[in-house]
Amino acid sequence: QVQLSESGGGLVQAGDSLRLSCAASGRAFSSYTIGWFRQAPGKEREFVAAISGSAGSTDSANSVKGRVTISRDDAKNTVYLQMNSLKPEDTAVYYCAAGRGLGPVVRRANREYDYWGQGTQVNVSS
Repeated sequence: QVQLSESGGGLVQAGDSLRLSCAASGRAFSSYTIGWFRQAPGKEREFVAAISGSAGSTDSANSVKGRVTISRDDAKNTVYLQMNSLKPEDTAVYYCAAGRGLGPVVRRANREYDYWGQGTQVNVSS
């Protein structure tokens, strides 16, 4: 069992940066793939970025590629999502999720992830 808690959201202006954190409790955190997803009002939840356990492979959605960096500190049981050059269309609730046994290949599908946090709101004004 893994419990996840996101933080770092807020209201920023276009062009600003934010760093989101996903803190986890539970055992064997380093073996989990951790993903970030977001959901804007009226839209489906979508993949943003993820990092695998062990190998630390990363992947990010085309919509944010080049603007986000995902990293993990397994000693702190925390994954970070650094977001730069934020745009109004990045406004959403951001969720982190943990997937067991996904191996070194990063997965993008929601259904691959077993545990979810409550989310943190990011608002980007123009």
